[in-house]
Amino acid sequence: MGSIKSLLSSWKIWLYIVFFVITILAINPNPFNEGVAIRTVALNSSAYNAGMQSPSPSDAPMSRERILRVNNIEINSVEEFDDIVSTIPANSTLTIRTSKSAYSLLFTSKEKLGLTVYEAPKSNIILGLDLQGGTRVVLRPEQKLSAPDMDILLENMKRRIDVFGLTDTVVRTSSDLAGSQFIIIEVAGANEEEVKDLLAKQGKFEAKIGNDTVFLGGNDITYVCRTADCSRIETCQQYSDGYGCRFIFSISLSTAAAERQANITNTLGISYDPYGQAYLDKQLDLYLDDVLVDSLSISADLKGRAETSISISGSGSGPDRNSAIQDAQKGMKQLQTVLITGSLPVKLNIIKTDTLSPSLGREFLANAMLISIISIIAVTSVVIIRYRKIKIAIPIIIVITSEILLILGVAALLKQNLDIAGIAGIIVAIGTGVDDQIVITDEILGHGKDEDRNYLSWGQKIKKAFFIVFAAYFATIAAMTPLLFAGAGLLKGFAVTTLIGVTNGVFITRPAFAEMMKQLLE
Repeated sequence: MGSIKSLLSSWKIWLYIVFFVITILAINPNPFNEGVAIRTVALNSSAYNAGMQSPSPSDAPMSRERILRVNNIEINSVEEFDDIVSTIPANSTLTIRTSKSAYSLLFTSKEKLGLTVYEAPKSNIILGLDLQGGTRVVLRPEQKLSAPDMDILLENMKRRIDVFGLTDTVVRTSSDLAGSQFIIIEVAGANEEEVKDLLAKQGKFEAKIGNDTVFLGGNDITYVCRTADCSRIETCQQYSDGYGCRFIFSISLSTAAAERQANITNTLGISYDPYGQAYLDKQLDLYLDDVLVDSLSISADLKGRAETSISISGSGSGPDRNSAIQDAQKGMKQLQTVLITGSLPVKLNIIKTDTLSPSLGREFLANAMLISIISIIAVTSVVIIRYRKIKIAIPIIIVITSEILLILGVAALLKQNLDIAGIAGIIVAIGTGVDDQIVITDEILGHGKDEDRNYLSWGQKIKKAFFIVFAAYFATIAAMTPLLFAGAGLLKGFAVTTLIGVTNGVFITRPAFAEMMKQLLE
């Protein structure tokens, strides 16, 4: 009892306890968290119109809205949610009870419901893409950008992602040791083609009549309709090799763009189709990234008129009608996104893409936890064999376990994703920690060739041990710092978790461990 009181009188132990409590609060573990969490709410969908919103990227996982019941049926998994939604008849009222509110909405189809969900998180630890599944794209600008231009590029890309309705995304810049610039986009729960089509294109939209540019995407367009009253799939037709569906939506032009259109069309002639309809003798050609995507006939009554409201159309195809509709909807959504956000300031080249399976991530996470437990048991066994005292092994086990939690807690506070590289960093940090604890223990017990150790005071022994500990710490910092920038930043998770681990160890857990050993062995 006396040794415990003496232990609790040390500020080093209290510092350790305070940080440990903060760590638990930051992680906020709850293995019984119910329902499924909302990942995305598509704009103008049934869920969006009912008041549901996509979570903010800055929201902690445990604070995100969760669906608890659908039509008063309890939801415990993504499979249950999908099964229930698939049985709901079209044009019926759907009630959704969440952790924050209750919603009533008109259900027309699962696609138009606009909800993407995932298993409810059990803590605030943010799993990286390779553990939760999704797509990672590494892009490189075709030319070197200044800091202001890079900021504009990032803002434009983030806006594209927001407009398209993707959440749980990370958009960041990186560079390698050669100075090359990269942009890394990670999108949880999205497929590779969808992300590549949206982000890799420069998005240079031009509307031309002949060789004259009428308007461009971005500043020339003041409004893009995305609601059902002026944005829709217009017609579908069956062909010999499948189906084709045509979409149409309206946009509003700036006054300057409308004047350009009036000046260009004023010189055009008029022709008639077989049905007697009058059109101008040149079409309005729509180009996306210098590729012709559609040509629209211009009504003769628009000749020389500064019209600010026009319609944009396009098409999609597929082996069956539903596939064609989905392809047309996807094309319309991407074109609307580019028109709203404008073109990127530079062309981007795709360097690397990864599509990661959530099932593989879960399997790796389970294996990592198993290996961690085996490692702790192995370290404990080696320590007991070496020192032949179980009371020395107990503080080492306590400190190893707490160091893992401290790393996870700091990562949760910093909203640092935990990926496979990060787990490797934790293992390195724990290995370094065990080394330091053995150094401290050896110095305290006086093991080694230096006979003078047995005649040193406790303070001198601890001081000597911490000289070695700090030397190893600064060596680790020197080794990890280049990895923050190497490999387009893909090793950043490894470097960050290693640095968090060794810093926590040197300033929090090592002093507490030395104090524990002092009380046990003095």
